[in-house]
Amino acid sequence: MTDMLIALTGFVIIALASDRIGDLFARIHLPRISGFLFLGILAGPYALNLVTAESVSKLRFVDEVSLAVIAFAAGSELFIPELRGRFKSIAWITMGNSLVIPVIGGLTLFWLADKVPFMQEMDVNGRIAAAALAGAVLVARSPSSVIAVVRELRAKGPLTQSALGVTMVTDVVVIILFAIASEFADALLSNLSFNLTFAALLLGELLMSLAAGYLVSLIIKLILAMRAGRTVKSGLILLVGYAIFLAAIELRDYSQAYLPFEIFLEPLLVAMVGSFFAANFSQYRAEFAQILHDVGPPIYVAFFTLTGASLALDILADTWQIALILFLVRLVGIFIGSFSGGVAAREPMRYNWLVWMTFVTQAGVGLGLAKEVAVEFPGWGDGFATVIISVIVMSQVVGPPLIKWVINRVGESRHRAGVPEFDGIRDAVIFGVDDQALAVARQLLAHGWQVKLACLDQRIIQTLNGADVQVCPMAGVDVAALQEIELDRADAVVMMLTDEENYRICELVYEHFGIETMVVRLNDRANFERFHELGALIVEPGTAMVSLLDQFVRSPTAVSLLLGIEPDQDMVDVEVRDPALDGVVLRELRLPLDTLILSIHRDGQAIVSHGYTRLKMGDKVTLVGSMKSLEEVMLRFDA
Repeated sequence: MTDMLIALTGFVIIALASDRIGDLFARIHLPRISGFLFLGILAGPYALNLVTAESVSKLRFVDEVSLAVIAFAAGSELFIPELRGRFKSIAWITMGNSLVIPVIGGLTLFWLADKVPFMQEMDVNGRIAAAALAGAVLVARSPSSVIAVVRELRAKGPLTQSALGVTMVTDVVVIILFAIASEFADALLSNLSFNLTFAALLLGELLMSLAAGYLVSLIIKLILAMRAGRTVKSGLILLVGYAIFLAAIELRDYSQAYLPFEIFLEPLLVAMVGSFFAANFSQYRAEFAQILHDVGPPIYVAFFTLTGASLALDILADTWQIALILFLVRLVGIFIGSFSGGVAAREPMRYNWLVWMTFVTQAGVGLGLAKEVAVEFPGWGDGFATVIISVIVMSQVVGPPLIKWVINRVGESRHRAGVPEFDGIRDAVIFGVDDQALAVARQLLAHGWQVKLACLDQRIIQTLNGADVQVCPMAGVDVAALQEIELDRADAVVMMLTDEENYRICELVYEHFGIETMVVRLNDRANFERFHELGALIVEPGTAMVSLLDQFVRSPTAVSLLLGIEPDQDMVDVEVRDPALDGVVLRELRLPLDTLILSIHRDGQAIVSHGYTRLKMGDKVTLVGSMKSLEEVMLRFDA
């Protein structure tokens, strides 16, 4: 027990360091998991030996919990309503990949057997078994990688839907393929005959896995229905995942001891089926997805770091050429399977030539299956896992850039438009004409802004005739309507309509006008993330009021400045546009004595300024001082 605690404590420290290394890899535009694997290799028994071979075996439970979470995540992403629109294309492309990749991948490894160290001493049955397992694992995808790129690009369209759907469905199919290949390999290595009894046993195990998965879904629903905190529910779901592996091992050991045949339920398949049912047929999908989202990052750090530590580098040194060949063969298989599937689904040819690039990534499930082979076939499993993991690492490095390129190539990315040039006049457009909208408009007018109120209801406009604010009618929410009210001249947009109307306007502003300052009055907290992803500044009235009262108690002077209550004092943001100020040190600005620079925002980061901070073009400087002095400083900062 003491040895276990020591091994676990040491590994936790290394995993924390691995998380930071992952951040470093992300900064140089490489996948974070590559950083986790790198540190795992560095800390493993073949390098610094901080994680010994003995520790790796003692930490097997970390692998099992992690694999369960990965399978839960894959199952929860298989959401039926999101797949219906592209079901035909998804089905054909998945079928094409699931047939082509195992065949050419397995045949390639079998053909190279004499050059693969762990296969050289195998008989024909052993080589066929390893080839069948490799063919199945090479089918695996990485839903998390595809989703990450799609969210980054805010991509929408037929190719994006197919990419997401095929990736998610494939992770279900690959586990079923792996379960079949595993039973097939076990039979070959045990010299069992292939007959109706074997086929019935294999079918029975698959049906039992599906039934066990449904039972797991009921347990997950019970946990989610509990009146307990999210931390407690997360811990219980992790415990359920670990229990799936323990139960599968116990059932196999019991069947070996007391039955004439072995029964093994694939734990990854059980976990994925359970997650699928829980996500699609319960009212707790959102909470379940949030729990998996919260526990995912630390789980992935631990899993990939431990995977790196368990890599057999001595075997890798002898087999990297084999891994490269398998990687290239896998790319060929993906192209053939995706192209033929797209043709069968009658997709446009321009998509059929490109869609394969979205299926290159591999990560969680593929690594999990490779580790499963290492455990189930201890004689040669480590060598097998090392070769396959090398292929997965190559795929994970090459895959995300390919996804990004092809989505941009077919025009399905939705980038933020370029920031409009400042015309010397501060313009704001407010969508909404209620009392709060009018009050905001008057405040901005008092501070020298030019303001328009945009209104969708023609009847309300008639009641506002004679108002001291310009009111512009809008026939609808589209690009043409926004251009008609000259939104391209605006420096700030304030949205005070319904959440759906606000979000539509926010999307159009993001994609077509590039206005950085988008302020949204939120009506429903559930929509927070949607607006946050677009970079909007979100005001939730209830929360804002509580926060404001709290700040009044703890920092009344600062709040008074912020709200403009302090007489003759104000706070403004101004952008550095004058090239003469580029590189100037703050202490050399000689600002009015009643003016203070609070902060500088540069490239999305806040900088705590001091006298030796140098300004750069495009910096946003927050100033506080008298209104007269601020006007003087703003003139100096503009070009």
